[in-house]
This record gives sequence, C-alpha cells and structure tokens, in this order.
Amino acid sequence: MISEALSEGESRMKGAIRALEEELAAIRTGRASPALIEKLNVDYYGTQTALIQLATISAPEPRLLSVRPFDPASIKEIERAILASDLGLTPNNDGKMIRLNIPALTEERRHELVRVVKKRVEEARISVRNVRRDAQNNIREFEREKLISEDELERGENELQKITDHYIDLIQVTGERKEVEVLEV
Repeated sequence: MISEALSEGESRMKGAIRALEEELAAIRTGRASPALIEKLNVDYYGTQTALIQLATISAPEPRLLSVRPFDPASIKEIERAILASDLGLTPNNDGKMIRLNIPALTEERRHELVRVVKKRVEEARISVRNVRRDAQNNIREFEREKLISEDELERGENELQKITDHYIDLIQVTGERKEVEVLEV
C-alpha cells in the first residue's frame, strides 16, 4: 500500500519535472530553437492547432528559424499567429516558407527571462510539494484505517521525503542550467 502511494507520487513528480522542462524549452535564449514556436496555436480552418502539426520547423542557423507549412494556404494564418504571440519576432514570408530572425537579447531582457525561469521553477517546486502532501495524506489515511502500523507510517513518510528532496534538487539543477543558458551572451 505504501509503495503504491509512493510510486504514484513519484510518477506525478516526474510529470512536474517534464512540464517544467517543456516550459523552460519555450523560453527564448540567444539561440534559435524550434521549441520556441512549436506549441504556438494557429487558427487553421477555424480550429486552434499547434504549429508543429502544420509545418516543419528547423533552425538552419544559430539565429534563424524556418517554418515550412505542409499546406501553403496556411502561411498567412501562421504569420498572424507568430505576430500575435508575445515572442517579439517578425516573420519574413517568401510565399513558401517563413523565416524568423532571432535578435540578440539585451541585458535587461535576459534578466527579465531569468525572473520568468525562477517563477517557473518555483511553480514546479510547489507542484512537487502538493504531490508530497497528497501522498502523505494517503499514507496517513492507511494508518487511520489500521491498514499499516505507526512504524510503517513513519518509514513511508521518511521515504516520501527522500523522494521529494530528490525531485526538488532536480528542479533546482534544471532551473540553474536554464538561467546560465539565458545569461550566456
């Protein structure tokens, strides 16, 4: 019972780490990365569709992204979605593909992005702590229903804390790595 609660909690904590990594991948650094725009929603024939489902996105140069739509008729909608996003990128359209020049980040913008990274890292920590609380409540419920002893409760809580500490450390390392990447000139 305890092991089931712990493994469920651990899998939810892994999910929080994955979500953090996806969010951080979308935060712009000085380099062009397809992850920057692949989740951008485009109005494709009345349906909000992720850009990655509508086009091939590549980074042929360190400061350039190219977007080649599968359907050339959707190029205007893709352009509109990029302009409407908060990325601050201006698309160049040649009729078949869109090119996005990624400008160098200013020092002020870098520090702004570091604040965003720290906020996302803190949200991930809160998420992991919420998972710990839920698992802890489950384990305590087992003890209240006399399914486990007090000793097993204490062992389970200690193991849960070790797992939580491990994932909090992983979140910290991931955040620090992204901060270094953002501040890199």
